[in-house]
Amino acid sequence: MFLKWVILVLPLIYCSCGQNPAMQVVLNDKGLQYGRHVVAGWIQDKLEHGTLPDISGKINLGFLFNIQYTISGVTVRKCDFPEPSVEFYQATSGLKMSIIGLNVALAGDWKANCRFIHENGSFDMALFGVDLISTVKLGMDTDGHMSLTSVNCIAQTGDVDLRFHGETSWFQRLLEGRIKDHLTKQLPTTICSAVEEVIASLENHLKDMNVNFPLNEDVTLDLPLIDQPVVHMKNLHLGLKGEIHSNTCPRDPPFVAQAFSVLQRPGYMLSVGLSDFTLNSASFSYYSSNLLQVFINDSMIPPSFPVRLNTSSMGPFIPQLPKMFPDLLMLLHIHATDIPMFSFRSGAVVLSAKGAVEAFAIQGTALTPLFKVCVNSNFKGKARVDVGRLKGSVTMHNFSMNLGESEIGPFKTDALENMAVMLMQIAILPQLNEKLAVGFALPRTAHAQLVNSLLTVEEGFVAFSSDAQLVTKDAMFR
Repeated sequence: MFLKWVILVLPLIYCSCGQNPAMQVVLNDKGLQYGRHVVAGWIQDKLEHGTLPDISGKINLGFLFNIQYTISGVTVRKCDFPEPSVEFYQATSGLKMSIIGLNVALAGDWKANCRFIHENGSFDMALFGVDLISTVKLGMDTDGHMSLTSVNCIAQTGDVDLRFHGETSWFQRLLEGRIKDHLTKQLPTTICSAVEEVIASLENHLKDMNVNFPLNEDVTLDLPLIDQPVVHMKNLHLGLKGEIHSNTCPRDPPFVAQAFSVLQRPGYMLSVGLSDFTLNSASFSYYSSNLLQVFINDSMIPPSFPVRLNTSSMGPFIPQLPKMFPDLLMLLHIHATDIPMFSFRSGAVVLSAKGAVEAFAIQGTALTPLFKVCVNSNFKGKARVDVGRLKGSVTMHNFSMNLGESEIGPFKTDALENMAVMLMQIAILPQLNEKLAVGFALPRTAHAQLVNSLLTVEEGFVAFSSDAQLVTKDAMFR
């Protein structure tokens, strides 16, 4: 159960060898202990309101006499459930969980038969001083899923008190003592078998988990593990691929993830490091799929902007244009000419982009090529987490333009460049920053949310640390 919480809290984890992880996730001891506390309460609640599986057995009395019995309808009347201990366990590269001193009062029905004797009734049973120690190993399968293997399970019971109710007979007295002895010997094996079943169930759950998450109709985020989980005394470290690929034409980008060390913040439950490779792999995917392009016509220009997209309005910037093509609407084709590249620097996210703007005159249903200008641009952004939302701002640090091709003869691009800068400053960036100031809600599931979060931009990666809080726990552990 503890492992299930760990698995669900680690935003759902997922091989390729010899590469650096673009995303690193660290579960700190604080997060593990929060999970221990939450799961302990859940187990206590389930024990007190649930029905336990039936128990059947056979007792050999000798002389070819066997008593076959079944204990059914077992409910917990009272449970003294000590909060378990759970820790990162380097010896098995996994986790170690222990429960010491569990006391449980049970009630239910029994029935037994021995040849021609058939009897049944109700019973009360108490288990005293139940101890359990279980260790598991965390690993990785060939598809990059986290794997879970039981390494050891030790269980023991201090004492078992069993009392049958109803009309007492010699058979019941014999049966009561024999079943008590039988259960005392079998319970450790039964308890460990139940633990093994839970671990096997979690292992199957891990195998069924997605390693790819579609972000939209165009791209998918790949999150397989690329190496074995690393267990330290106080944390668990996971290295994930963190690549965004195109859905229509997936290709490996012409660059690789650089090594980085995620910041260790033990005061938080969870720490995540994301390198610029992830964003640049998205840029490559959009660019190689020809998705970084847009067509702009006059109706898309803000009404307040003084320059319109027609040849006459462009006359002050390109004198020969209205003479050669008077009073025609224009269409602009803006597209990237190279992969836009992000870089994380201390305190800032920098985007460098190269593109081109191709201008056409609209003549009826035909588009007449006019010219193409090449653009280099550089933007700097800041990001932060504020009250559960990711917020930020963007400024433009460079914008240059030069003439590439022209069907209307040479002309200077200075005036066009100034106009484009003005458009960015008074129309595009203010709208973008207005949205970034409102921000975007941090990801959450139906049962958990991130709280007390911190985001910083470091050299080569973004560091995110956070605590998690369960909203509803019952459905989470079904």
